[in-house]
Amino acid sequence: MKIAIIMDPKDNVATLLSDVEKDEMVQARLGETSTEERIQELIRFGHKFALSRIHKGANVVKYGEIIGRTTQDIDKGHHVHVHNVESLRGRGDKR
Repeated sequence: MKIAIIMDPKDNVATLLSDVEKDEMVQARLGETSTEERIQELIRFGHKFALSRIHKGANVVKYGEIIGRTTQDIDKGHHVHVHNVESLRGRGDKR
């Protein structure tokens, strides 16, 4: 089974350690614990997927920190990237 890593218990995304095809199961690991998650679309190595549904306008959390805000609803198992997340870092106009 392919592996994804969760960096912090507060995270709502996991990072894939290999390319994963639609409907493929991955093991999402946080330390010694893990869950099995079904990926809903092709996602490439190093990219993130949603661990649960993330609503439009919600924060994306990785490393226990907010890394962006969604621009649309993202369902569990779907790709989380620049096409559906806006960065909040270094902007100065949003917090």
